[in-house]
Amino acid sequence: MNALTSLGLILLFALLIGHLVKFARIPEVTGYLLAGMIVGPYLPIPLAADERVVRTLSELGVILLMFSLGLEFRIKRVGQIAATSGLAALLETSFMMGLGYLVGLLLGFTPLESVFTGAIVAISSTTIIAKAFEENAVQGRLREIVFGMLIVEDLIAIILLALLTAISSGAGLSAAGLGIILIRLITFLAGLLGFGILIVPRFVRALVRSERSETMLVGVIGLCFAAAYLAYTFGYSVALGAFIMGSLVAESGESLRVERLVHPVRDMFVAIFFVSVGSLIDPRVVADHWVAVVALSALVITGKTIAVTAGSF
Repeated sequence: MNALTSLGLILLFALLIGHLVKFARIPEVTGYLLAGMIVGPYLPIPLAADERVVRTLSELGVILLMFSLGLEFRIKRVGQIAATSGLAALLETSFMMGLGYLVGLLLGFTPLESVFTGAIVAISSTTIIAKAFEENAVQGRLREIVFGMLIVEDLIAIILLALLTAISSGAGLSAAGLGIILIRLITFLAGLLGFGILIVPRFVRALVRSERSETMLVGVIGLCFAAAYLAYTFGYSVALGAFIMGSLVAESGESLRVERLVHPVRDMFVAIFFVSVGSLIDPRVVADHWVAVVALSALVITGKTIAVTAGSF
């Protein structure tokens, strides 16, 4: 199945099922997930879209969504929010990792599998939360605190990925190794922010002065993907690079204009992202491991409610 056919299937089913669930007052994301299951390879329906195409398109959705979020937070504001939300995020992730590890052991997982389970339930999905906040028109202080926590969680996730990769390979990780990981991360962030603050706002203002919407859209999306690719090259999340670039663009003072241009493109690819997640769901695996699925779902709902509430207070 070629890329054009896959894209057509994804958009068609996202539209149909997204509207059906909306009439039933079910979150639109649920419809996209169901659409993904239909076009995915696990249901006995001859409509399987090309998995590589779906995943590639879904990455674009994550990048554009994180870029849009970054437009809401100027660099100074990010620092202020991260300073207050950082402690809450650290408490929440630590608490959830511990609970996830214990539940993993109770489910019969090995200690290493339980560590991975703890890491999985500790990190939240920025994409899901952003979509939920958008559907419910959540604004103001609550939105800032939550996304501040999510920024810190993304940084914690980077460190966890490096730690777990080293542990699972059997190589182990020393204090010096952890120090190198942290120094690389700080250097990357400082370099991108330091260089970007000098170049990006001026570049965006120059695009605005051209008074051509097409030129401006191509320019800012180019910046977005350049930052995402740079982050990927250094071994970090593309979402982190896109978010930082969004914040740098916001420093130009033209974030509202940029947001209006990017919004329609972003929404299309975000829908594709949720469809791609749905395409990964195998109902047979869920049925075979329903005890673990129910236990971990309950853990996430109750554990995060308690942990985030305590951390926020």
